[in-house]
Amino acid sequence: MTRKLKVIGVIPARYASQRLPAKPLIDLLGKPMVQRVYEQASRARLVDEVVVATDDSRIELVVKQFSGNVMLTSPEIRSGSDRVAAVAKEMKADIFVNIQGDEPLIVPEMIDEAVQVLLDDPDAPVGTLVRKIESTDELLNPGIVKVALAENRSVLYFSRSVIPFLRDVPNQKEWLRHATFYKHIGLYVFRAAFLKTYSGLLESRLEQAEKLEQLRILENGYKIKAGVTRFDSIPVDTMEDAERVIQILKKPS
Repeated sequence: MTRKLKVIGVIPARYASQRLPAKPLIDLLGKPMVQRVYEQASRARLVDEVVVATDDSRIELVVKQFSGNVMLTSPEIRSGSDRVAAVAKEMKADIFVNIQGDEPLIVPEMIDEAVQVLLDDPDAPVGTLVRKIESTDELLNPGIVKVALAENRSVLYFSRSVIPFLRDVPNQKEWLRHATFYKHIGLYVFRAAFLKTYSGLLESRLEQAEKLEQLRILENGYKIKAGVTRFDSIPVDTMEDAERVIQILKKPS
């Protein structure tokens, strides 16, 4: 009988966000954003436990107030994945999920889909999700990360530029008619053994150029496997984003 793998969902939550300070504590219809994310993540079928990894005692206190699991981690940690690696040093599990702390409406099924990527491919150390791009605005927006995939859905590259580039179609507004493009959903699933390796990798050249931490993994020769999801996400980077989420929460379910 195959042993069930233990899966822990980790929500990195920094207080000093550059664009929106104290972002995890923004009130979203009576609940702080970190609680909204925690509650959604806790509904994922394949996740056994959820923990918030924060660098600030104010966030730690709020999580304890809604009876959530929380771990205080070093403020020197620079990326969310590095914060997940810090949790993996303290907690035992087979798989750790990096759940973005600024996506209060994340669909629990998305987390399950990302975990399933590693369950289906025992050779993949890292899994993630992509979604088909459906609008030219998304395709040309450098704030939306594009992904090039191999036939087996191994990730070839992440970029803020449009990839692939359609050389024979001069008008970029026509590109969606001629090829399939994917955007990255920032949900990562790591095997515990790989997190030990990841925490020892230095920030890479391509990572610095694109400002995408996931490129560190590819540039060091490790595989990232992607699942394709039909779900989308709404990250909160501005107060306008937060207001949009509030309006969605107000709608009857």
